[in-house]
Amino acid sequence: MEEIAEKLPDEDFQPTKREQILELYESGTRDIAEIARQVRARPSYIIEVLHRGGHIGCHFDIYEITDAERNLYARYFRTVLDLKDMAAARESVERINRLYNYFERLGDRMGQHHACVVALTGKNRARWSGKPEESEVFSAWLASH
Repeated sequence: MEEIAEKLPDEDFQPTKREQILELYESGTRDIAEIARQVRARPSYIIEVLHRGGHIGCHFDIYEITDAERNLYARYFRTVLDLKDMAAARESVERINRLYNYFERLGDRMGQHHACVVALTGKNRARWSGKPEESEVFSAWLASH
C-alpha cells in the first residue's frame, strides 16, 4: 500500500489582504479602523471585502453626521464643526482640509468624500442659522475641492 505524503504548508505562504480581513472579522474584530490598521488597507476596501463576503449589509452610510458614530469616518470629524463666529468657521474648515488631505494621501476616496459632506453640512447649518459669512467660508472650501 502506497503512503500518501502529507503536504506541509508552504512557509512562504502569505494570506492575501482579503483573506486577512475576513479572518479578522470572523474571529471577532468588528472595528473597521482596527482591521484597517492591522491589514494596512483603506477602510473603504475593508468595507467592500466585508460587504462582498456577506458580513455587512449595504447599511454603511457615509452621509450620516451625528454625534453617534454611524460610520468609520464620523470619529475623525466628531468635533470639527463650530459655527459660533468667523474664527471658529475658519478653524473648522482648516480641520476639514487637514483631514481631507490625510485621506487623499491614503488614497481613501470615502474619507475625502466624508470631508466634503461635513463641509457641506457646515455650509448649510451656517446658512440656515442666519450666518451667511460663516456659510461662505465653507462654500469657498467646497468650491476648491
